[in-house]
Amino acid sequence: MQAAQKSKAKTRGSGTQKVFETLRSEILSMELAPGSPLDEVRLSERFGMSRTPVREALLRLSSEGLVTTLPNRNTIVSAINFADLPNYFDALTLMYRITTRGAASHGASSSAQMDRIRACQDEFIRAVEAQDAFAMIEANREFHVAIAELGGNTYYTRFFARLLDEGRRILRLYYSTFDDRLPRQYVDEHEEMITTIAEGDIEKADRLAVAHAAQIVRQIQDYLARETAQAISLPL
Repeated sequence: MQAAQKSKAKTRGSGTQKVFETLRSEILSMELAPGSPLDEVRLSERFGMSRTPVREALLRLSSEGLVTTLPNRNTIVSAINFADLPNYFDALTLMYRITTRGAASHGASSSAQMDRIRACQDEFIRAVEAQDAFAMIEANREFHVAIAELGGNTYYTRFFARLLDEGRRILRLYYSTFDDRLPRQYVDEHEEMITTIAEGDIEKADRLAVAHAAQIVRQIQDYLARETAQAISLPL
């Protein structure tokens, strides 16, 4: 009896993971646009499983801020709050600076963590070369979280990780401005960060973090300005 229950729980868990990973990928890639409905019955039919693992997957997506449950209990893909982007960018830039500075103060004495940062960078390079936007988003997130972890402040690390998670779709827009062909310049910026952190140059690490954040913000702002201008110019 217990063995059967464990088997059932394991099957449900793998089903939940499959639904979660598939929907998460589709949301982050914008294949599922903000506001798209996520009906449990239809999702159950699509994945060929009961509603329980689907519901659990939606709860996990909700915890990442990717889906929203409305008062009528319907679930939709969360909207991107473009009006609040200036505040988001301010917080993101601050965390780039704090975590990169913190890492530089420890980089020369932590070879194991530097190896992890370099491994994340290798993943990022492979994703860039493959023009795989989803993999770029994941590798970029892990790269910067590894830098934050080297800094040693768990509060900063958790907050930065949350900001990066909340900004995944914004980063997807950023990569789309290059048609997913990210210029080598941005790979090189990561490389320079690694070198500077390893050398323990805190002030240079700060300058690199500011510049890195600024070009991301500028590129996204330019993209949104073009999209807004195009929408306004469309004939009624």
